[in-house]
Amino acid sequence: MKIPYYPGCTLNTVAKGFDTSARESAVLLGFELKELNQWNCCGATFPLTPDNVMGLTAPTKVLVNARKEGDTVTTLCSVCYNVLKRTNKVVRDDKEKRGVINNFIEEEYDGSLNVIHFLEVLRDKIGFENVKSAVKRPLKGVKAGAYYGCMLLRPFEDMGIDNTEAPTIFENLLKALGCEPVEFPNKIECCGAHLAMGNEDVVAKLSGNVLSSAKNKGAEVIVTSCPLCQYNLEKSQKRLKDSAEGTQMPILYFTQLLGLALGQNEESLGLDKNIFDIRALLKGKGI
Repeated sequence: MKIPYYPGCTLNTVAKGFDTSARESAVLLGFELKELNQWNCCGATFPLTPDNVMGLTAPTKVLVNARKEGDTVTTLCSVCYNVLKRTNKVVRDDKEKRGVINNFIEEEYDGSLNVIHFLEVLRDKIGFENVKSAVKRPLKGVKAGAYYGCMLLRPFEDMGIDNTEAPTIFENLLKALGCEPVEFPNKIECCGAHLAMGNEDVVAKLSGNVLSSAKNKGAEVIVTSCPLCQYNLEKSQKRLKDSAEGTQMPILYFTQLLGLALGQNEESLGLDKNIFDIRALLKGKGI
């Protein structure tokens, strides 16, 4: 089985470990993430003003190219997933905007593509029970906090990946890998997102709230599907020496944890790029 795959800019550059760990995990689970033959940046943000139709042209071009390769496209980055899925909905439901966009990009696209996250591939196409059966290195005893952040779930009415207020897709994957999922209050709260570029104090506060929330509930590692969340949570731990002292825990992409459990070669997981390395934690647990 081959699934058309949109990596996006960040996974093609600074988050290579996210990309390679997912591709290799897919192979170990019996399918292939087939990178789109042609793709461009999704724009990184969904337009915040209703009349900004031009802001939808870049993601629509991605959708057009993906539709030429099949009826489904998957992605890993929460932001890419958010932008592509919401853009697809606008093109499908708003005839007037669809006409403007198609005229501008000189394509005919009707929003008929199915945009799914890699987590949905694992849950709905592979099945978490089959993932569990493929595990070669159970991560038994690892207390992992699933951090959804903002973009994977919101706006709730558009995304539909899981229960809006009490999602479990991350936790069910962690259970399949042998981890002990840790519930914590801030798992769907914002880390500060792109404010990292201009207001580090706000990001440090919001990310610090996430970190302390997870630690207070016993988490030893946090997993995410957002490169910006991963960056903010790691950097905030270094910056908040007082409030985050002793809170310094590995912040992993969920595919890195998946790859570890499936027995991937650790060199392909990009663990050396993480500020806080999970391997010491695993060694301490005899894994």
